[in-house]
Amino acid sequence: MKKYLSDYIAFIEKALADNSLSREEMERIFDEMPLQIGFMQHERLIHLIVTVLFALLLFIAMTAAAALKIPAFFLLSLLLLALLIPYISHYYFLENNVQKLYSLYNALNDKIKKSHNP
Repeated sequence: MKKYLSDYIAFIEKALADNSLSREEMERIFDEMPLQIGFMQHERLIHLIVTVLFALLLFIAMTAAAALKIPAFFLLSLLLLALLIPYISHYYFLENNVQKLYSLYNALNDKIKKSHNP
């Protein structure tokens, strides 16, 4: 997903920088962007749910480890922490880049408007 989103952002940035694109080409890209943004928003929501679930499980496991002093809960806490860190990192990437897509969408809209009114 990181590659897909990064490639799509690069494509949009290239389209914004390309002054040889016709207004129709820019509008086609602009009309497709809400669909792509929707895909990324869905992906971001799923990863938020998974990240929060792992954080809650980690909290429960750490509480159980502290209260019950059972070594398996300490091990489970470490395992959940090891999984939670990459989930947080990936969610951070998705969140920031979806917000970047919003900015690119607005920038492309502005470019289309300017091409209509020179």
